[in-house]
Amino acid sequence: MEKIVQINVKPKTPSEHGLPKTPVCSVVLSKSGLEGDYNNFRTIKKNRNPDMAVLVYPIETIHELNNEGWPIKPGDLGENFTIKGIPHLKLSPSQKYQIGECIIEISLECDPCQNLSILPYIGELKIKEFIKSLMHRRGWYARVIKEGIVKQNSLVKQIQ
Repeated sequence: MEKIVQINVKPKTPSEHGLPKTPVCSVVLSKSGLEGDYNNFRTIKKNRNPDMAVLVYPIETIHELNNEGWPIKPGDLGENFTIKGIPHLKLSPSQKYQIGECIIEISLECDPCQNLSILPYIGELKIKEFIKSLMHRRGWYARVIKEGIVKQNSLVKQIQ
């Protein structure tokens, strides 16, 4: 069953990056992203690009990384929706998904970045190796087609 395993946000905090994010039970999703979530890269460097409103990440990829020795937990990589049942390689641009009341459309693959070095188990010494491990497994950005509320365990259903 395809569903939301965890919803993750991080409020704007001076001198901090947008990860790791912390879990919430439900969230209001608007065209600009999740209420209560702030990401400096998306907001400032990408000028609030609507194609990058939401970052989606499969729990299956987290499990793959765990099996490779990386102790990733949901929210660590800055994703907004940790999902179950749709592997990374099954997601692609233009696919639309209904999640709770909302509809999102996958827009582009996220590239790993140096900010991941702030994770305590990565640091500066392991960041290059970690980025290499994450290539084409960093998650997918999506735009919001229909706004509304998303709750933990909401079903994720592909639509036409």
